[in-house]
Amino acid sequence: MNHSLKFTFPLLLFIFQSQFYGQSNPNCKLQFGTNLGGISDYATELPFVDMMKNCRTWYSKDFNNPAWDSPWNTESADSFNYRPDGYPTHVPQKIGNRTYLQRPATIWAVTDGWKSGKYIVLFDGKGVLDFWGGLSELQKVNNNKYTFNFNNPEGSILEMIINESDKNDPLHNIRIIHSDFESTYLSHPFNPLWLEKLSIFKSVRFMDWGHTNNWNQKDDWSWDNPMPYNWSDRAKIDHYTWTENKGIPYEMMIKLMNANELDGWICVPHNADDEYIRKMAEFFYDNLDPERKLTVEYSNEIWNWIFGQANWLFKYGCTNQNIIWPEGIVPYIQNCMDIWTDVFKIQPHRITRAVGVQTGWFDVSKRIINNMRPGSFDAVSPAYYFGLSDEVLETQLDALGSNATVSDLAQRVRQSRDKNEKKWISDIKSKIADPLDLPVIFYEGGQHITPNPFGQDPTYEKCLLDIQRDSSIYNLYNEWFDFLETLNTGDKPLTCMNFSFVSARSAKYGSWGILETMNQDTSSVPAPKYSAILKYIINNCNPSGSSVISEKTKHTVIYPNPASGLITIKSNGNNKTKYTILNLNGNPVLKTDKNEIDIQSIDPGIYFLQIISSDNYEIHKLVIQRN
Repeated sequence: MNHSLKFTFPLLLFIFQSQFYGQSNPNCKLQFGTNLGGISDYATELPFVDMMKNCRTWYSKDFNNPAWDSPWNTESADSFNYRPDGYPTHVPQKIGNRTYLQRPATIWAVTDGWKSGKYIVLFDGKGVLDFWGGLSELQKVNNNKYTFNFNNPEGSILEMIINESDKNDPLHNIRIIHSDFESTYLSHPFNPLWLEKLSIFKSVRFMDWGHTNNWNQKDDWSWDNPMPYNWSDRAKIDHYTWTENKGIPYEMMIKLMNANELDGWICVPHNADDEYIRKMAEFFYDNLDPERKLTVEYSNEIWNWIFGQANWLFKYGCTNQNIIWPEGIVPYIQNCMDIWTDVFKIQPHRITRAVGVQTGWFDVSKRIINNMRPGSFDAVSPAYYFGLSDEVLETQLDALGSNATVSDLAQRVRQSRDKNEKKWISDIKSKIADPLDLPVIFYEGGQHITPNPFGQDPTYEKCLLDIQRDSSIYNLYNEWFDFLETLNTGDKPLTCMNFSFVSARSAKYGSWGILETMNQDTSSVPAPKYSAILKYIINNCNPSGSSVISEKTKHTVIYPNPASGLITIKSNGNNKTKYTILNLNGNPVLKTDKNEIDIQSIDPGIYFLQIISSDNYEIHKLVIQRN
């Protein structure tokens, strides 16, 4: 493996104000946003400080079973009586013919990314909780508060059981919060570390946040429900967990956008009725800040047969209507776009109506777009993935097996995308979008280096994992950006929504995250995909002033700049200011608390000067040259 490049970035390195992103810089051909990961008890993307919101849905356990080998899960949770917020009406409960009374439990199977330290457990009502796993010093503070220490969450596990809940005053509204956030979790619900890493992006796509794939299905195969859902069926803010099949409530999407000056991309559930679609549109119209831009898409990948929405639309839009596929799914897209258009008719500039198409299936994409009513949508939206789309090349890797190297893999990825992905994407632009004078915007993209068949352990597993931390994928990303730039023939940046933000590596199911965990130490665990996107933004999409500055910035002068010997910094900051010069990988090359800095020992090139004091944060571009 080639580890000649290191990819590190300190906390709070690059803070972007969204109103500057991509403006006043002709080099900014690509505008990167990111898809947010869906939350689950095993996910390493932890957007909320209340950890209860990413707990697993209830499973069940025997109550007072003395056997040491009593079942971990008695599989009776579906038979409990529940409140509208998902909490049981009382505990324990008598379920069917089970020998023992039953109690609900939940788990966090992966706690990597949890903050070490003391946690506070709060709840309303009357009841008794129990915990098991990697915690220590569990204490009951009062009838509605517990505390425990979680000093080694990495690689640990945590289970919570409701042992008792009073039927007259049921236990509900459980919150599990690190002590650092006990006084602020209501006003500041988002994980500050997550926000910090997210701050390089101008926009986010909520596809996984909204559990768009298989929306409101109990499981992956239970898609066959003929009745559309109404607005009352949406995800609720007070539900005990947001990992269920309806996703994270729209209130939190809007709060994230408004509080952090982010644009958004939302996906309307495929099986929502007209009332749901209209009320959803009205909810965003009324509550989203008017200056925030919103992209609207009907569902997600409605041609992808692994998802319930594709099967649902094929049956109810095509088979039952005696209409060929994909023409039979177009009326659903059209109806969604028309309702959103009507709701936003007074302020149409606030939304972009995007129609998703499949990059690798030109005929289907063309038929979907050409059957939409002209003028009823604003953009054609394919993906910009690259990977092993050529089966012959994948077969060669399979033959190499464990002997396959990162170089072998990277070589075949380049061959595959030169043969397939570049042509596929170019054809969608030139033959579908351009004739309609519509822009292309990418709903997802990045590396799609996965095995064939997907979901099975490949023989070349090691190199699939290794490349995710190797400089090879950094180079592959930069080469891909060069290609994508050639597609931009206009005066605005081309929207590219990265997929995805934070998730662990997997050779079997794909290594989608550009970060593996939110607290990833990139000095020891490289993040080359994140680094490639970060450096593109810094190098090409900085505002014309070439400085990225926090809201609390003071007037700062750096001279000379470019410089070759000594630089002097004049700032209104306090006397405890620290200065750090960082290279383009985010690595510090010089640290000092003096405002006169000798740079003669630093190689010529482009750097960043980070200025931090107790009341100020700034970062400026610094050019070092030799006379």
